[in-house]
Amino acid sequence: MAYHERPRGGLTPELSDWARRITAYAREMGLDFWEVCFELLDYDEINEVAAYGGFPTRYPHWKFGMEYEQLSKGYTYGLQKIYELVINNDPCYAYLMKSNSLVDQKLVMSHVCGHADFFKNNLWFAKTNRKMIDEMANHGTKIRRYAENYGHEEVERFLDACMSLDNLIDMHSPFIKRRREKALDDDEPQRAVPRKLRSKEYMDRYVNPPEFMEEQKKKLTEAIEKSKNFPEQPERDVLLFMIEHAPLERWQRDILSMVREEAYYFVPQAMTKVMNEGWASYWHSTLMTTKVLTDDEVVDYADHHAGTMGTRPGVLNPYKVGIELFRDIEERWNKGKFGAEWDECDDAEKKRTWDRKLGKGREKIFEVRRIYNDILFIDEFLTEDFAREQKLFTFEYSKQSGEYVIASREFKQIKEKLLFELTNWGNPFISVESGNYENRGELYLVHRHDGHDLQQEQAKDVLRNLQMIWNRPVHIETSVEKRRKVLSFNGRKHSERTL
Repeated sequence: MAYHERPRGGLTPELSDWARRITAYAREMGLDFWEVCFELLDYDEINEVAAYGGFPTRYPHWKFGMEYEQLSKGYTYGLQKIYELVINNDPCYAYLMKSNSLVDQKLVMSHVCGHADFFKNNLWFAKTNRKMIDEMANHGTKIRRYAENYGHEEVERFLDACMSLDNLIDMHSPFIKRRREKALDDDEPQRAVPRKLRSKEYMDRYVNPPEFMEEQKKKLTEAIEKSKNFPEQPERDVLLFMIEHAPLERWQRDILSMVREEAYYFVPQAMTKVMNEGWASYWHSTLMTTKVLTDDEVVDYADHHAGTMGTRPGVLNPYKVGIELFRDIEERWNKGKFGAEWDECDDAEKKRTWDRKLGKGREKIFEVRRIYNDILFIDEFLTEDFAREQKLFTFEYSKQSGEYVIASREFKQIKEKLLFELTNWGNPFISVESGNYENRGELYLVHRHDGHDLQQEQAKDVLRNLQMIWNRPVHIETSVEKRRKVLSFNGRKHSERTL
């Protein structure tokens, strides 16, 4: 093959060779991942793919167009640049930018190997669809067909509402059965069987006509439903509740189901952002410095790696926090800086020189990669020593200076702040309390207040979109300045009342 010809995948022969070598190095070091398919794109193409969340065959929507414009302007004005884009799939697809230098391409390939290993082996990705690139294409085909059959404006309007609610799911539900499994006889006491009038068998069809019995059965069923809690327990997965109970046409229910499926696909990435980027950064650093770099690339690599690990005051850099925590865990388990003896030692000098030479660091970080998510990762492994060494702090807005200032360097407050920001991705906890509020078929939601009030304008938008799908008035109970309130929307106007 001549040098100017492109092999399958769009890579140059040089990049194809490096892709083979780097993935082989990664496997030698213990990483385990599916085949990685690298695609070489220019900046415009990679921005387009990124706008679609990494899935170029996804359904069309104006939201993706807005994201594309934002990415393009960021690149044009030098505010941002996408070095790599990788998706959780089997095989794993990764996109490289043509304009990157060779050292950048090597760094990105090494980084991708870390991500690919994390996708395959981390517990929180175990329930994801590993053929999602095909599933996204199917979703795109179906939504385009619905748009042709029912009108582009009608489908887009409904899709807008669904996509605006895609965070109203229960991110732990793939692993937890929150609904009670019904026994075979659970429904026996609640069966809608109307009582018949006593009669001879040959007279039964006249004394108890089928039309009359069916009508009585319907009335009895409605009475049973009204007497039950609906749902029996508060439902965290609001989208699932809407799919099961909202008065939707088949195409609408299908679109809402697709949006929910895609939302759950992206959940593990939100739950493991710090770990995933930290793990990939750890391995690109290890591979580059031990296997890949040539002598004349060291300075460029160091410069680009430092740019990725850079920090800005008040902004959490998942790459930096993640890689440093993995390195800290590796060092602690290599030197035995854990357990009761370590915790009970109060000699600062002894702790400084502590080294039991256990050599269990690499084994431990692979274990952590396998079973933790960001909340568990930070809760268990972010120590006071780590916070002090990394100079972590909390910040807040000062009305006096008009700027954000350091609020505290106290370890407890730092850890609480990090955990709070990562819990449920910073979104409010909302659940369905009733689908038949005050026996009027209205939807009643409850916001579990965690110290932060709902943003009123966003809450109104959510109520408006929920009402459009539910087609009945919708309410949400929350706390505003420590007072319980109910915000409502009936399809025409918003209202609120204090409880």
